Amino acid sequence: MRIAVDVSPLSHPPTGIGNYIRGSLAGLAVAAGSEHDIVAFAPTSLKGPERIRQVLTGIPVTTRLWPLPASHAVRTAWSIVGHPAAERLLGSFGALLTTDWMTPPQRSGLRATTIHDLNPLHHPEWCTPRTIAMHRRKDADAVDACDVIFANSRYTADDVAATLGIEDERLVVAHPGVRDEFVPEGKSAEFGAPYVLGVGTLEPRKNLERLVEAWRLLGTDHRLVLVGGAGWGEQPGLDDDGIVLPGYVPDDALPALYRGADVYVYPSLFEGFGIPVVEAMACGTPVVVSNHPSLDEACGEAAIRVDPHDPESIAAGISEALTRHDELARVGLEHAAQFSWRATGETMLNALIERSLSPPFRSGVGAGPR
Repeated sequence: MRIAVDVSPLSHPPTGIGNYIRGSLAGLAVAAGSEHDIVAFAPTSLKGPERIRQVLTGIPVTTRLWPLPASHAVRTAWSIVGHPAAERLLGSFGALLTTDWMTPPQRSGLRATTIHDLNPLHHPEWCTPRTIAMHRRKDADAVDACDVIFANSRYTADDVAATLGIEDERLVVAHPGVRDEFVPEGKSAEFGAPYVLGVGTLEPRKNLERLVEAWRLLGTDHRLVLVGGAGWGEQPGLDDDGIVLPGYVPDDALPALYRGADVYVYPSLFEGFGIPVVEAMACGTPVVVSNHPSLDEACGEAAIRVDPHDPESIAAGISEALTRHDELARVGLEHAAQFSWRATGETMLNALIERSLSPPFRSGVGAGPR
């Protein structure tokens, strides 16, 4: 089977969705071996091809990357107009896997996508208008046109079924994995004092304001290190000598940050899965995590769960994690060992092959002519 995968989000520094695209593509390429052909494609910004190739270094896929001015407008127009069919640019394929950024038309073959969460539907107040518009197109295309919809957790799959009315037989759970670099052994970051770590884009959903409040309630000599690129919306008061803001940190620097932390805290109000939770566990770091059910699968029984709306609950969770450090590190390593990108890729490939043996789901307008 020849599988075409949209990788246009990788033209930006990868965060959650970008990391999932890269990791699942790597796993898919391993699972495919020499029997199947994986094509990573993207209409992207003028600097996009260089960035995407760098992210995909070492992953054995064919790339088809087209640098374009105003690439976002081009992707949007391609999705809405429904012409030309993707085959005109890529040649024939057995399956097309779309992402959040566009829903290109196709003439034939399976149509698949990945839904990471329904945050823009449930909480538009936490999203930008551009994100909401892209997700509305993508969700409508999933309902009307996709043969296979991958979800990164059982929680998200159930949410998609209940909210969008998508049949269970089209939904496949493909959990994220953990890259080989995330291990307990190796360099540990230092900031001149013990520290509590938070990782995530600075935006309302990540709930950093309450994390800052909780840290101030601790009354310890721990610093608070908040790693993440600038997002949007009101930011918490971060003008404190004990708060360190490294900004966006590339993936290869994250393991050292996890290893050096006494505790990793993830008080997010809503997620699809929560990849950083498992990454921190894989590095041997105890984690304190929001008790929202969207994070249940990432946590298993290996995390301290707290009320994300209550800074006192978060502070108490951090204190407990400091006390139970060695125990939580051990159970966290055991839990994280369950997740691999190879398993993600095998799940995806097997689902596409199995679905290819059945008549394709007939599309609505979103998929263009088929």
